[in-house]
Order: sequence, then structure tokens, then C-alpha cells
Amino acid sequence: MESTTSSSTTQGGLRALLERRKYEFLLAALMQHLFIAVLLPDLAFYARVVWPLNMVVLGVFSVGIFAQRSAVHRAFKNGMTLAVIAIPAALAFFPPGATAMLGLSVCYVLFFLVILVEVFRHLLRPRYIDADLVSAAICGYFLLLETGIFLMQALYYAVPNSFRGVDTSSFPSIYLDLVYFCSIVLTSIGFGDITPAHHVTKLATALLGITGQTYSVVLVGILISKYTSANTK
Repeated sequence: MESTTSSSTTQGGLRALLERRKYEFLLAALMQHLFIAVLLPDLAFYARVVWPLNMVVLGVFSVGIFAQRSAVHRAFKNGMTLAVIAIPAALAFFPPGATAMLGLSVCYVLFFLVILVEVFRHLLRPRYIDADLVSAAICGYFLLLETGIFLMQALYYAVPNSFRGVDTSSFPSIYLDLVYFCSIVLTSIGFGDITPAHHVTKLATALLGITGQTYSVVLVGILISKYTSANTK
């Protein structure tokens, strides 16, 4: 009985910690998902082991974002979480084809869009600026980046010859090149080593760049509004 009580207390403590620091945990999970490959020169190991594991981490730490939502909303999110964890886990055992990568990309676009909407709803709530709000704001930017990456990846597999300069030697190299490409687009650096080569990807790239700039402008407005409200009370 005591061990059961202790286990329940531990689980409750972990759940409370995830809820209290949900945006900090989500931010860490997003950063490791996007950039952990900088520490891993072996792309085969990254694709087979690290990528499925970091998707599990990302799925776990996104759960807290939906703690206050309806049961239907949470059920949808949980289904999407299972899908985005199960698909890369399956890819560790079965060689991925273009159709599988297209399906994976579409699932990820939906998954990250749902979380991005929830984060943006949090940013719009009337409250003071604090560490939680700042973490959520940064999460929103990385979620926009994740959505753009998997949108571009879906287009890469759906539209032949849609990009120039992408390393096509393996699906991890394609993914990492698109992480780089979308990061360059959102930050407006524009090196030009990877470029869209089809009207669909050209327009999608333009939309991603405009959306990124719009997010930055809206975010600055939200933060200024909250700061002004806090100092006029």
C-alpha cells in the first residue's frame, strides 16, 4: 500500500512539474529535435535511433500544452502524438519510401500546427510578461519552423524536382537540408545554396517567409501590449 501511495505521489509530482514548466520542457524538446544532429556525424545512426527517440521526447513534452483543453481536443492531440511517434519508430525497422515520407510529413504538419495554435492562444491570454510567456513565445517560433520543415518535406516528396541543392543521398540528409533551408527562410538570410525549383515550392517558401515575419511583428505587439498593461495598473 505504501509503495502504491509513493508511486502515485511521484507520478503526481512529475505531472505537476510538466504542467508548471510545460513551455520550458517543450522548448528544450523542440531544440533537440531540430538541432541535435549537429552533434551526430553518423546520419545512419541519427535516422535509425536518435530521430525516433527525439520524437518520443517531443510527444511527451507536448502533452502539458493540452492540460486545460476539452476531452475531444486532448483525444485528437493524443491520436496525433501516437502517429508521429509510431511512424518514425516504424521507419527504424522498415526502409522508408517516398509515400511513407509524404504521409509522415503530412502528419507532422498537422501535429505541429495544432500545438502552434495552442501556444498562440496562450500568448493572447491577458497576463503579465514572465518566463513562462517568453518560453511560449520562443516555442511558437520553433513550432512555426517545424511546420514549415514538414510542409516543405511533404512538397519535396509530392512534387518531383521541387528543390535545387538538396542532398538526396538519404532521407535524413533531405530532412536536415530542409531544416537548414527553412531556418534560412525564416531568418531572411538567404544564402541561395538551396532554392525552390517549382512554382508550388516557390509560393510555399514565400508564404513561410511572410508568416515568419508576421509572427515576429504580432509577437512584438503582444509583448508591448502586455508590458504596457502591466505598467499602467
